[in-house]
Amino acid sequence: MSEEHDVPLADLTTMRVGGPAARLVTATTTDEVVDAVREVDDADEPLLVISGGSNVVVTDAGFPGTVVKVASDGIDVESADLCGGVMVRVAAGVPWDDLVARAVVEGWSGIEALSGIPGGTGATPVQNVGAYGQEVAQTIASVRVWDRHEQRVRTFASLDCAFTYRHSIFKATSRFVVLDVLFQLVPSELSQPVGYADLARQLEVAVGDRVPLADAREAVLHQRRRRGMVLDPDDHDTWSCGSFFTNPILSGPHFADLESRAAARLGVDGPTPPRFADPDGNIKTSAAWLIEQAGFGKGFSLPGSSAAISSKHTLALTNRGGATAAQVAALARAVRDGVHEAFGVVLVNEPVLVGHGL
Repeated sequence: MSEEHDVPLADLTTMRVGGPAARLVTATTTDEVVDAVREVDDADEPLLVISGGSNVVVTDAGFPGTVVKVASDGIDVESADLCGGVMVRVAAGVPWDDLVARAVVEGWSGIEALSGIPGGTGATPVQNVGAYGQEVAQTIASVRVWDRHEQRVRTFASLDCAFTYRHSIFKATSRFVVLDVLFQLVPSELSQPVGYADLARQLEVAVGDRVPLADAREAVLHQRRRRGMVLDPDDHDTWSCGSFFTNPILSGPHFADLESRAAARLGVDGPTPPRFADPDGNIKTSAAWLIEQAGFGKGFSLPGSSAAISSKHTLALTNRGGATAAQVAALARAVRDGVHEAFGVVLVNEPVLVGHGL
């Protein structure tokens, strides 16, 4: 475990904004993570836990307490058989895409559509990371955490994690620090059924078909690169937190109101808001569609700001080089307020905002 002081947090986040941490502790084992968090809590100091820094925007003033960077390592196969699948325990600090790449090589099916997503494995259950028809909730058997209130290690079975769209029991609270995740994967050289239309078209298969794991991974990486969603230090479209807003889930009457507002704004023969059925009887629509139709196109920026909507993907807010956290927050507010004014829908941000609100 190492300790540093006044370390710029911009260097530890994919958005590349944020002031210094008063103290940075890097924990390289699960025991070190627990010890570091317990020490900060015992001292009653402010605590921020990060790993890959891909889902956080830190204020320009930085963080006045201790930042614990989770850098634990280890991908361990606990069991493997045709009936129970492959049970793989993964330390929270393992880069997520390293795990996906390993799964493809080993013939572990179930997370291949989540290729190219930045960040640490321990962050994936927090917001139930998902893309291209897969969510981590589909493969998580259990999550082991440090409970800061009870000062003990606890294990949550998948059903106890309360997974929903981009949410879990861990997201709305700072009580739990993820230590490791146990995944149940399928021993197979084939992907799970392709559940995303664009992906199926690229692979030249029907939705629901299965393809070799390596083909599925490469197709997903291609899709993500087209949208600026695979980290590249030379591409400012990837200096982001990925999708900045979640897709809204609306009640039937609220979606009907959205349709009316869209018709009034765009014309009765104009584009209509996308709709996807929700298991609870609600309707999910597209945040990217709302943003674009509200007048915020690719590359949009506020005057004098180095923060801008990605030139490749409307849903990503990016740092074009030298942006401040305040500029990112101002852009996010402008987009959120503009969508609400145009369509009556309140967008909810995905990344955690440390030190300021939206």
